[in-house]
Amino acid sequence: MSANRQSILCPNCRKLISSSEAKCPYCGTARPGSWYKHNAWTRGFREPAQFIKYIIGVNAGMYIISIMFNPGGAGLSMNPLTFLSPSNNSLFLLGATGVIPIDRFHRYWTLISASFLHGSILHIFFNMVALYQLGFIVIREFGVYRMFAIYTLSGIFGFWVSYMAGVALTIGASASVLGLIGAILYYGKSRGGVYGRSLYKQVAVWTVLIFVFGFVVQGINNWGHAGGMLAGIVLGFLLGYQEKKKENLFHKMLAGACAVATIAVLIWAVSTTVYYSVAG
Repeated sequence: MSANRQSILCPNCRKLISSSEAKCPYCGTARPGSWYKHNAWTRGFREPAQFIKYIIGVNAGMYIISIMFNPGGAGLSMNPLTFLSPSNNSLFLLGATGVIPIDRFHRYWTLISASFLHGSILHIFFNMVALYQLGFIVIREFGVYRMFAIYTLSGIFGFWVSYMAGVALTIGASASVLGLIGAILYYGKSRGGVYGRSLYKQVAVWTVLIFVFGFVVQGINNWGHAGGMLAGIVLGFLLGYQEKKKENLFHKMLAGACAVATIAVLIWAVSTTVYYSVAG
């Protein structure tokens, strides 16, 4: 009697196959049943909804941590823009970026960490809602690897632009989110047609509203927004989108490098904050 064969979904094409297959009979993926192709980390890159939830989860985790390190300093005013605001000291230690952290303390790694910090419950809510909606569009048209590379690198470039413009201290996922908007703008303009033009016009309206809001409300990092959007446009052009170029090994390696750098920086940020909190 032959042993029971366990059925799995191919990690690439999502067709039902046997876990003992040497390669997927549908798409040719080698060793589709291997453990490393089915763990939570690699599954995230293959499942858009799960991957976006990972990013949102990390942002939410860093927000909670930023409050926990100084709960007495959390803003409890009735102003919705500052309600549940982490203290400036907590945000600085966890990796807020700008002229002060970079020039005075040489904390260049904050160009990555700042994208995962937020100044209030409303701040993180709006950024994560935008990420959830825009992230699916970018994944659909560019692929999950390119989406994460665009998201990460746009945040870095946006904060670098704001640093060069003299912004003293800044945080938030807005620069990264604007990078996704920039990529969609490039895609819509490049693709054309009814779908491309419709998508371009829809996102262009978002862009105008974001920058109008940025100029009306004090404390908004418009330099970071502009830098992030510019990076998204350029990266969309350089990396290409699915209809022109399928994702390849370079895109996977770039996304992997962004993921490793992000994890390392956030671990460093939390670890050093714990150290300074205990030492202090």
